[in-house]
Amino acid sequence: MDRLFLVAATICFLVAVGRTALALRAGVFSPGRFNFFAIVAGFFLQTTFLWLRGNAIGRCPITNLFEVFIFLGWSIVLIYMLVGPAYRLSLMGAFTAPLVSAIQIFALLAPIDTAHRVHVRPNAWLEFHASMSMIAYGAFALACVAGLMYLVQERQLKTRQMHSVFQHLPPLHDLFQAITRLLWLGFALYTAGLISGFFTGQPLPMVKMACAMGIWLFYGAILQGRHFFRLAPRHVAVLCVIAFTAAVSVLWGITFVSQRVPA
Repeated sequence: MDRLFLVAATICFLVAVGRTALALRAGVFSPGRFNFFAIVAGFFLQTTFLWLRGNAIGRCPITNLFEVFIFLGWSIVLIYMLVGPAYRLSLMGAFTAPLVSAIQIFALLAPIDTAHRVHVRPNAWLEFHASMSMIAYGAFALACVAGLMYLVQERQLKTRQMHSVFQHLPPLHDLFQAITRLLWLGFALYTAGLISGFFTGQPLPMVKMACAMGIWLFYGAILQGRHFFRLAPRHVAVLCVIAFTAAVSVLWGITFVSQRVPA
């Protein structure tokens, strides 16, 4: 029953994607409030699904890969809604909706929503650890989106072949500021998630922790390189895309709340 809310949320995101596609085809794209409200509706439906699933299992709904992907999509939309009106009503919404749609369609179709045979006792530190890590992933995902927008606009400017749709992108300076702020936000949340992992009172899985530390070091190196002006904005944008791709590849490591501790 709870999956119906998830299907409805996906439809909301697909409506935003479809409207953008039609506008682009007609050559009359303009960032408006319709897409934003469609995404907001999808967010509330996502939240309802997570609330129902959390009540059903008695803990934060990140107990299998299906729930991890849905929580990731929810985190992306959450951060998107917080980045400010200058970005919410720009092409960032047009880029965000397809990403979240793809994540949720994959989660709904793939056979990954498996129930856990062993019940676990809720652990506040463990759930804080996993949820902070996933919200950080949302910030990293939007940094990746902003990085792609930066690279596309920079290429258009260099070739002097500006398509009308890209006139709605924020200026490069503003885009780079958004990338930097999203990186710092994601890094702070991810750091909080990693630190809290040491207070769970459970043995730390070494492979998962090594992967998590690798992602943390990668993003830390990007921020340090930018802080000391060793990385040009274009290089930061490229690294944001690479770093998020690497982070998603170890997403399985976020299913920490499924640790098998007897209830």
